[in-house]
Amino acid sequence: MFAFNTHAQHDTITIASTTSTEQSGLFRHVLPVFEKVSGIRVRVLALGTGQALVVGRRGDADVVFVHDKTAEERFVAEGYGVKRFDVMYNDFVLVGPTSDSARVAGGNDIVIAFRNIAQTRSPLVSRGDRSGTHAAELRLWKLAGIDPHSGRGTWYRETGAGMGPTLNTASVMNAYAFADRGTWLSFRNRGDLALLVAGDPRLFNQYGVMLVNPAKHAHVKAASGQAFIAWLLSPAGQQTIASYRIGGEQLFFPNAPH
Repeated sequence: MFAFNTHAQHDTITIASTTSTEQSGLFRHVLPVFEKVSGIRVRVLALGTGQALVVGRRGDADVVFVHDKTAEERFVAEGYGVKRFDVMYNDFVLVGPTSDSARVAGGNDIVIAFRNIAQTRSPLVSRGDRSGTHAAELRLWKLAGIDPHSGRGTWYRETGAGMGPTLNTASVMNAYAFADRGTWLSFRNRGDLALLVAGDPRLFNQYGVMLVNPAKHAHVKAASGQAFIAWLLSPAGQQTIASYRIGGEQLFFPNAPH
């Protein structure tokens, strides 16, 4: 059962999180519920996962809520996070123009899709911002045996921006893009873009949450930050995440440990 320290009420905590949790609309759905039951206000810094972890390392956030498990485990191992918890998951997808010059539509093998894009030199827009989505994309290029940076400035373009601006760029350019499903479902400026590749187990997208270690940064609001984490992992928090839908489609699937 969720409980919180009464001394934490009327506090404000800062969460360093990903652009996908913000731009998908999840926080607009979840945070008012938490704030109502806890009395704790939440300020969100929506960044790529890499930048969010840097903010946590500096002690400029109380909680980090991101989606790059390898980097998160390193964050905890280095003493910057107290403990990492699984919270929820969805998946990554490949979107692109319906003209589909790389002929990848309907496939469920992302590695083959990436190879086709590179071989046909079809334009692909990457976030290029050290986010969790960007890290996942680079891992998949490596599995495909391709260095996409060799196509930089020609068929491979990097925005250095979040998922929303990257999808906007892909829409304008009629290009492919690697995206998280949550942001894609909430994205309205699709133009000629459509979801082309999904369902590969390698596209699994796990989110985790960690309290920034107060032993590293004494000013971290540990009680309030832990209250937020406890609520996220509680049945009430998990149900609130599950209830967020767009067009009847669930965006995130809770899987906190019991």
